[in-house]
Amino acid sequence: MTSYIRYTYPQLKTFCEDCFEKFGFTKAESEIITDVLLLSDLYGIESHGMQRLARYHNGIKKGLIKVEAKPEIVFETPVSAVIEGHDGMGQLIGHKAMNIAIEKAKTTGMAIVTVRNSNHYGIAGYYAKMACDAGLIGMSFTNSEAIMVPTFGRLAMLGSNPIAIAAPAEPYDFFFDASTTVVTRGKLEVYNKMGKPLPEGWALNAQGKGSSDAADVLKNIVAKNGGGIMPLGGETETLGSHKGYGYGMFCELFTSILSMGITSNHTHTNGKGGTCHGFIAIDPKVFGDPQEIKEHLSTFMRELRESPKSEGCDRIYTHGEKEVFAKADRLENGIDVNINTVAEMFDMCKYVGLDPVKYLGDVNFDEVNTSSSYK
Repeated sequence: MTSYIRYTYPQLKTFCEDCFEKFGFTKAESEIITDVLLLSDLYGIESHGMQRLARYHNGIKKGLIKVEAKPEIVFETPVSAVIEGHDGMGQLIGHKAMNIAIEKAKTTGMAIVTVRNSNHYGIAGYYAKMACDAGLIGMSFTNSEAIMVPTFGRLAMLGSNPIAIAAPAEPYDFFFDASTTVVTRGKLEVYNKMGKPLPEGWALNAQGKGSSDAADVLKNIVAKNGGGIMPLGGETETLGSHKGYGYGMFCELFTSILSMGITSNHTHTNGKGGTCHGFIAIDPKVFGDPQEIKEHLSTFMRELRESPKSEGCDRIYTHGEKEVFAKADRLENGIDVNINTVAEMFDMCKYVGLDPVKYLGDVNFDEVNTSSSYK
């Protein structure tokens, strides 16, 4: 059984901010990156939280992520913009892009901003939530290294290509954030760290057949040998594989295509990430009274929660509700971090010159089987 160590949110926040400053980011930049990263862990999305920290550092060391890069607007209208990311840190580029979309939407009613030549930007929902917190409807999309095998194919051609939407409501905002693949690559990384076989219906091997071997699937994704993760709906049209494949293309349209950037199948080649993002902000006032629209959505979500339950079930959740509960729990009780991720964090401290015991305690890794990308 895989071990976990529990840390408080302030402990992890301080650790991350200090690490990112050691990587070369400013204090303000480190705070933004950390905020994106830890929101994932607070929401219970382990795949995109602390366990991605080593990946970011490795990307910086390899030159994939350029610390000094500054995003630049290369095309703009009152309702749109295209941003050249210059291979910078995805969270910083995404934060800037959504802020631009929000400001334009407040003036014009709605705006779309696309980004090219960025890197992994964390959970898509963070940026949709930015707009929602400003009283707007927010949407966010990103392509990624190709991991999705198209229906009837055997080579990954699209990324996890998530779609995130958030809108103001009471008592819980509507918040939806999901990949257009059955699961994300990060989920495979978590299973690999736990040494657990993948559930049936998640992934395909190099021959396009079902696989439960996380390490093999991840290796094939990197080497582009074939195989990868199935679209939502699995590998056949019977349960809707073509729909997940189509949603992935929808995401690609609002990221790489409109920005004239790199499509998923050509990202992460020749030492370049090339990830593309898309951001939409809509001010409800262009459709009527924002408060009335918010109340209308709130009423429907309440009716969903109160609708008849299936036998043996006592609750229907609306999108965003579980995240609210998860965040409250983790802020009060702490965040569990996989022992293998902790091992990476210890080795990272040594690499950048921080005292690991000060941040993470005196962990005895000899008592458990661990692996670290630094070993």
